[in-house]
Amino acid sequence: MTGHGRAQRPLPPAFTLAVELSAVNRRGGEVALQLPREWAALEGPAREMIQRRASRGRVTAFVQVERGAAEAAAGQAIDREAARRFHAELLALRGELGLGEPMTLDHVLRGPGVLREDAARPALPSAESAWPIIEETLGAALEAFVAMRAAEGGRLADDFRARLAQLGAWAEEIAALQPGVAARYREALHERLRRAAVELPVDDERLAKEIALFADRVDISEELTRLRGHLEQFHSLLEKDEPVGRTLDFLAQEMARECNTLSVKANDLALARLAVAAKAEVEKIREQAQNVE
Repeated sequence: MTGHGRAQRPLPPAFTLAVELSAVNRRGGEVALQLPREWAALEGPAREMIQRRASRGRVTAFVQVERGAAEAAAGQAIDREAARRFHAELLALRGELGLGEPMTLDHVLRGPGVLREDAARPALPSAESAWPIIEETLGAALEAFVAMRAAEGGRLADDFRARLAQLGAWAEEIAALQPGVAARYREALHERLRRAAVELPVDDERLAKEIALFADRVDISEELTRLRGHLEQFHSLLEKDEPVGRTLDFLAQEMARECNTLSVKANDLALARLAVAAKAEVEKIREQAQNVE
């Protein structure tokens, strides 16, 4: 399932911590986490937090530190002596080459060693001291992330219910058609014998045995019972407030198996068409179920 969440918190002494999460559909679970290198030791607990709330999909998480404007400005110092030397070198070079182009401060600041890191610049807090704020910010981002996924899940649940209702209606149509399959086979068998000029009494034992064997081969009562049970269980799982995606995926596989058996055993055009339509609908359900948390 897709999702997005972002949160930020102040991070003393002069930083802002920002956490951003996004996810795309994937049948399995994967977390790609990016942390400042100073906090590499926190990858394990941060990853565990994410995996507790997102077991499916590819989740990308960015934990970033933004420096405040005042701190950023104070973060670099100008080496004036290096600036003077570089400026003198630029002037000399311009004279040698006969260039008349104006020289700006920006040209000077690009010189090697002119800008240097200020030794007084605040360093990031240690991983241990920063973890409580990281945990809080990551938790807030996860709440927004999960809320967005929950909204998508609600829309998927409505789609599932509509498709399950259609499957249930088709199952009842199949059940209504099934008793007439053996009768139609008996009539067709008698018609073929009549056309072949084979005279057999209606109650001939061989005919009765053939019809009984056929009725047993095309009996789909067990498949219908299992399909109805899977539909009922799928419905009940949609009402749960917990991860059910993998169970829904399994049930969709089982429903596909029953629909496939129905189509194989149908031996009746109308019944076979319904079974094939049901199988196609179950495949649509399964495609979505593979992405559900």
